[in-house]
Amino acid sequence: MEEGRPKIGLALSSGAVRGLAHLGVIEVFEKEGIPIDMIAGTSAGSLVGGLYALGLELKYLKQLALNIRWEHITDITIPRRGLVAGNKLLEFLRFLTQDKTFDQLKIPFTAVATDIERGERVLINSGSVAEAIRASTSIPGIYVPFKKDGRLLVDGAITDRIPIGVVKDMGADVVIAVDVGFNIGYSKLSNIFEILIQSSDIMLREISRERWTDADILIQPAVNHLPAMDLNYAEEIIQAGIDAARNMLPEIKKMTGVD
Repeated sequence: MEEGRPKIGLALSSGAVRGLAHLGVIEVFEKEGIPIDMIAGTSAGSLVGGLYALGLELKYLKQLALNIRWEHITDITIPRRGLVAGNKLLEFLRFLTQDKTFDQLKIPFTAVATDIERGERVLINSGSVAEAIRASTSIPGIYVPFKKDGRLLVDGAITDRIPIGVVKDMGADVVIAVDVGFNIGYSKLSNIFEILIQSSDIMLREISRERWTDADILIQPAVNHLPAMDLNYAEEIIQAGIDAARNMLPEIKKMTGVD
């Protein structure tokens, strides 16, 4: 890190497929030479943030987002704890991460999950990166919770939708939060997955009204109108992230000291 400049941390929110907007934001940061010194991510934010922190090239992650389909990572199970077992997703994540651990990261990273039995936020910053992402993305009712270190873990959005405080605790001087918001009002709910996501969004929206967002900079891609589970909108979602980050560039550069 350049001596004298502030340490820049990125807090990436949950948001299912809309979380692909995080890729667009990071693309702008790369093109404009804005360094990222640490990342914390919740759910979709942990997926994008974790893979990028490992050093996977952005162009590869974008191609993956544009070509992947749910059948590649979905294994339907008997619905006891969830509709999707999550084993197929975990194996896919192990492949992408080459089963690397947190001590092999290029950028410090923390994944946020929730202990569903204790109702506690869980910060994961050691061990398998694939397992951390699997735990953080376990949307309740859809994915079977992930058992790790004696805890039953689900989506971190329940306890910390945008992990701003986590990034501060990691040592960031400037916290840039990316919030892909909610898709309340999107009416074409065609399957149980979209109904569960919509229900979760309504709950999280009400919780968020009671919280103060204390990021130094807040980037909000315009994706609220898009369905949360439709991968066909990936390109549009990524572009929304690019547009939102570009709109905030003057403020970002002023706050970070990047020319």
